[in-house]
Amino acid sequence: MILRRISVSGLLFLVIGLSATTLPAQNTTTTTTTSSVAGVEVDAGGVLRFHMFVDRTGKLAGSSIAAARRSLPADIAKSSDLRKVSLNRLEAAVAARIAAGETPTEAMLYLAGLQRIQYVFVYPETGDIVVAGPAEGWASDLSGRVRGITSGAPVIELQDLIVALRAFPPGGSETPVIRCSIDPTQEGLANMQQFLVRLGGRATPDQTRFIVDGLRKSLGLQNITIGGIPADTHFAKILVEADYRMKLIGIGLERTSVKKMKSYVELASPASIAKNAMQRWYFVPDYECVRVSEDELAMELVGNAVKLIGADEMVAADGTRVNAAQVNMASKRFVDGFTEKYPELAKAVPVYAQLRNLIDMSVAAAYIQRQDFYGQVGWSMDLFGNEQAYSVQTGNAPQQVEAAVSAFWRGNHLTTPIGGGVNIQPRLALTSASLLPDEQGAVKKQRGEITLDHLKPGQWWWD
Repeated sequence: MILRRISVSGLLFLVIGLSATTLPAQNTTTTTTTSSVAGVEVDAGGVLRFHMFVDRTGKLAGSSIAAARRSLPADIAKSSDLRKVSLNRLEAAVAARIAAGETPTEAMLYLAGLQRIQYVFVYPETGDIVVAGPAEGWASDLSGRVRGITSGAPVIELQDLIVALRAFPPGGSETPVIRCSIDPTQEGLANMQQFLVRLGGRATPDQTRFIVDGLRKSLGLQNITIGGIPADTHFAKILVEADYRMKLIGIGLERTSVKKMKSYVELASPASIAKNAMQRWYFVPDYECVRVSEDELAMELVGNAVKLIGADEMVAADGTRVNAAQVNMASKRFVDGFTEKYPELAKAVPVYAQLRNLIDMSVAAAYIQRQDFYGQVGWSMDLFGNEQAYSVQTGNAPQQVEAAVSAFWRGNHLTTPIGGGVNIQPRLALTSASLLPDEQGAVKKQRGEITLDHLKPGQWWWD
């Protein structure tokens, strides 16, 4: 059985170069900044909306953190370099609460504050599959994102882990494709081309807003398609948000606090870009991200987990898209810079830490299935694997999103990059050639240092 790659693909947008009769002193783009809390919402009609949540004094965030410190037990609120969670014991604990007519505790919903899956271990002798990683107490920010009270890093949510496990269930086939795309319609692209023809290829500074509004209106809403996982899950929403906001960063509509992080529009030369040039950017896993012990009872997730890569296309008059003959060097510089700065971005913009966690969870679940950890411990995942017994499909499925359009003047050219969509094309998450050997035996040793015989009945996490 081949362990497959999960790849998350990104942005699809168009860059238009228009000659100007005069040189304006400024651009008219309105940008947001990640110094505020940002997020997305999906309305009842399935339309994705981007929102900023402003806490100018920091009092609201401070109150939330203070309340969390008061309410969380001291042992779970403290920071831990390596907190362990037994997945099957967690399922049993959740099942016991449901049987008693109670809901899962916050600790269960947020995996005792686990913030990354660093290790996956199997213990056939005790019947446990264990995930382990850094953890701390948690609180919700203004956008509803659950984050560590000290580091601010998002915690892993049980609902997302369940989606990953269901994609690679016990006794079932693996999910070959986890796909999410935000695609402009052919009709919308054709309407946009007609608008540009009517514009005549020339612009003046006072036409900038008219052009931006005209491009957005002609493109219309973009269609969101999700495959391989249920579209009405938190997992799917995070994938879409991460890709959509990466697009906003690329076209200069969202600024980050990461130093020396340049957007595509800052790197591009309008004079060198064809008027129908379309860029596509893809998130993919860092393929060499798993180190496996010699006995294959333990694995470690290493590295940053995420890369951004790009491709170029052209748009014909009828709205169809074809591969471009030349590589856009500004696009390459942007994706390379985004990848290099990804660890800093994940700290500054929590959704990118969540995206990294989703990829880690998917790789971990695929490894659990490939090695048949389920069979080794006799775990059939009766509760977590059954949507009727434990529902995670509780949100509105994102179906459409408005095209994001901005305008920047460069010399005597007006560049209007258009957020035309996101296309996620999964790849193999892992091949045997990509597995890293445990040359020093460190992963095997880490597994051996963990004991479970001290756990009390009903206990599912420990430091």
